[in-house]
Amino acid sequence: MAAPPVSADTSPSPLPSTVAPDVPGRPAEQSETACEDRSNAGSLDRLLPPVGTGRSPRKRTTSQCKSEPPLLRTSKRTIYTAGRPPWYNEHGTQSKEAFAIGLGGGSASGKTTVARMIIEALDVPWVVLLSMDSFYKVLTQQQQEQAACNNFNFDHPDAFDFDLIISTLKKLKQGRSVQIPIYDFTTHSRKKDWKTLYGANVIIFEGIMAFADKTLLELLDMKIFVDTDSDIRLVRRLRRDISERGRDIEGVIKQYNKFVKPAFEQYIQPTMRLADIVVPRGSGNTVAIDLIVQHVHSQLEEVSTQSPCLSVVSPTAAYSPHLTYPPGTGSQVF
Repeated sequence: MAAPPVSADTSPSPLPSTVAPDVPGRPAEQSETACEDRSNAGSLDRLLPPVGTGRSPRKRTTSQCKSEPPLLRTSKRTIYTAGRPPWYNEHGTQSKEAFAIGLGGGSASGKTTVARMIIEALDVPWVVLLSMDSFYKVLTQQQQEQAACNNFNFDHPDAFDFDLIISTLKKLKQGRSVQIPIYDFTTHSRKKDWKTLYGANVIIFEGIMAFADKTLLELLDMKIFVDTDSDIRLVRRLRRDISERGRDIEGVIKQYNKFVKPAFEQYIQPTMRLADIVVPRGSGNTVAIDLIVQHVHSQLEEVSTQSPCLSVVSPTAAYSPHLTYPPGTGSQVF
C-alpha cells in the first residue's frame, strides 16, 4: 500500500476524501457560435497595468518544454537542461533509468517555479524539465474557432495527447533522444519545428493533469502536488495570459469561470491524494523543497554506487547546512 502524502506545512492541508469519477468522452460541448458580450471585468482592472495604444505588438509565446535555455548556471555548476546522450553499460543498455518527478497542481499554482527551485538545489548536471503544455492535441478548424472565443476547454484530460506524453517520458527515462512539440498559444496549434531533448539523471514533468492518467502515474518515481490558494492562482493567470498570451481580462475571467475552476474541482484537486508530497504555498515553502531535494539526492546516490559513470554530487555538499525539517519528519520524505 502506498504511503500517505506528506505535507511540509505546519498547518493542516485538507485533502479530498474521494476522487471524482472519470468522465469519458470529449470535453464539454460548446454551443456558442460567436464570442459572448464582454462584461463583468469590474474592479479586476486594477490588478493589471493599463495597456497603452502605442504599445508595440506582443511577441508570440510558445511552449518551450521549459528546458530553455539549454544551460542553467548556478553558483556551483552548469546544469544541462536539454539532457545528455545516454551512458551505457557493457551490455549496451543504460545502467539505470532516470529518476522521474511529477509536479501536479492547478493552473498558475507555481509548478514551473517549484521545478526550477528543485533543479537549482539538486545541483545535478543533467536535468530535463518537461511541460505538459507542449502536448496539447492538434485542434480542428471548428475547435480553433471556439478557442479564439475562449469557448474551448483546455483544462480537460481529453485536451492532452497522453499517448505522446507517455511514449516521450518512457524514452527519456531510458536515456533516448525525443522530439518535443512546440505549442503556440496564440494560434492554438503546434509549430512546424520540434525540439530535441535527451535523457538525464533527473526528469521533471509538470502539468495540470500530471496525475490524471494511470499509465503516466506508473512512470513517475515521485509525485508532488503544488497547492496554492485559488485567488492567488487567478491573479497569476490574469497577469500571465494578458501580458504573455495576448488575452484580455474579460476573456480570461470567462474561461476561468467556465472551464478552469470547474476542471480544478473535478479533475485536479482530487489527485492531491495521489501525491507523495503536498507543497502548500508553492515556491514559498522552502522546507518542502529541501525535503524533496534530500530524497532525490538519496535516490541518485544509490544509483551512483551501482553505476560509477553517473556524476552525482554528495547530498551534504549540495545543500548542507540549509536544510530545515518539520518536527518528527527525520530525514525521510515518505
